[in-house]
Amino acid sequence: MKKFLFLCLLTPLCFSQENYIPSKDNIQAREWFQDAKFGLFIHWGIYSVLGDGEWVMNKQNISISEYNKLATFFNPAYFDADQWVLMAKDAGMKYITITTRHHDGFSMFDSNASAFNIVQKTPYGRDIIKMLTDACNKHGLKIFFYYSQLDWYRDDYYPRGKTGLGIDGRKEGDWNDYIDFMKAQLTELLTNYGEIAGIWFDGQWDQFEFKINKNGKKELVNENMDFKLDEIYGLIHKLQPQALIGSNHHLAPNPGEDFQMFEKDLPGRNTKSFATKAENIGQLPLEVCETINGSWGFNLKDRTYKSKKKIVQYLVKAAGYNSNLLLNVGPMPNGRIQDQNISVLKQVGEWLKIYGKTVYKTRGGPIKTTDEIASTRSGNTVYFHILDDNKKTYIIENYSPNINSFRYFKSGNKVDFKFKNNGLIVTLDESEIDDIDTILVLKYKN
Repeated sequence: MKKFLFLCLLTPLCFSQENYIPSKDNIQAREWFQDAKFGLFIHWGIYSVLGDGEWVMNKQNISISEYNKLATFFNPAYFDADQWVLMAKDAGMKYITITTRHHDGFSMFDSNASAFNIVQKTPYGRDIIKMLTDACNKHGLKIFFYYSQLDWYRDDYYPRGKTGLGIDGRKEGDWNDYIDFMKAQLTELLTNYGEIAGIWFDGQWDQFEFKINKNGKKELVNENMDFKLDEIYGLIHKLQPQALIGSNHHLAPNPGEDFQMFEKDLPGRNTKSFATKAENIGQLPLEVCETINGSWGFNLKDRTYKSKKKIVQYLVKAAGYNSNLLLNVGPMPNGRIQDQNISVLKQVGEWLKIYGKTVYKTRGGPIKTTDEIASTRSGNTVYFHILDDNKKTYIIENYSPNINSFRYFKSGNKVDFKFKNNGLIVTLDESEIDDIDTILVLKYKN
């Protein structure tokens, strides 16, 4: 407990976030975040050795003693931080979010708070978080640190939550010690790596208790253990006021959070059982995270690679929802990212070099985003992204803007349109249709 003493001397009151007022730097960071639109998510850890995703410890009920051995096989000799960052930059991404500690409890950074880390327990013995942070700074990308609030490894994550219950080897512990441990690690991440863009939390849901209400909807009734968010969020904002805090809890934002995230579900779409309900979407900047194939961590048998078209259209739809897209890759245990991922990211980057103006620094447009059409806006300009290459006529109901000009982005030719019954009818020229995204540029009269 001595190593946590400096934290215990700080009272919770000094870290209270109930009346959180973001700093000027934090407000500017939120605006930058909304402008950035596209980021790279990296799920990487010793679990990649088994090639069965990041939940393998839980899925296979691997005991603590067995999981300890896994670290001795992790030696990513081909890891090159500059290559990873330049791959993201060439893809048109503006930031990287990487797992510093996932649910298995293994830290991918040099930590005095836990010996179960990449420097002390693997033959590789180097701090990849430091290398990747330095590479981001070198090449002009910002970095976020993913940090799991859930832990399948430690004794002091006790009482247990809903997951990891079949893992042998853990004893009973003190939840307050676990909170102190997280504070110590977050202090390391926020003081040993220079300025970072933010902290991406995940796992609070492990302690949630739900019930089905009379309307048949899932309703949160209790959080079994207190994650001391006031204290932890206050600590982060004290150490780095500009750092943005987000949490993948699938609920309305908590006090002290600076952006709201959505997992594999566009904001308000409700396509997943855990989806954040539309009524819980707040006024913070938004981000949706999605996988480049079907898995977060490296999965040897996952062949469901997304195409350039699917990724571009998801990015455009996210922007139409006024949201960023955080697209995930799961590197292999040797430190390389799969060739299929590198190839498709390069293709997406080439598309953004031409059409990025319609995505970057925009906000959600004036019409509802669907799988057929999305819109983004910048000042008095609206970009319509037509995503169905089999459809020529679009009727946009209850939309009658005062149009100055209406043209195809690619050719500059005029768009055929008319108004009828308080709606806008657009008829596309077949020669202008793009199989990925036909972009129309509408400028309002001042």
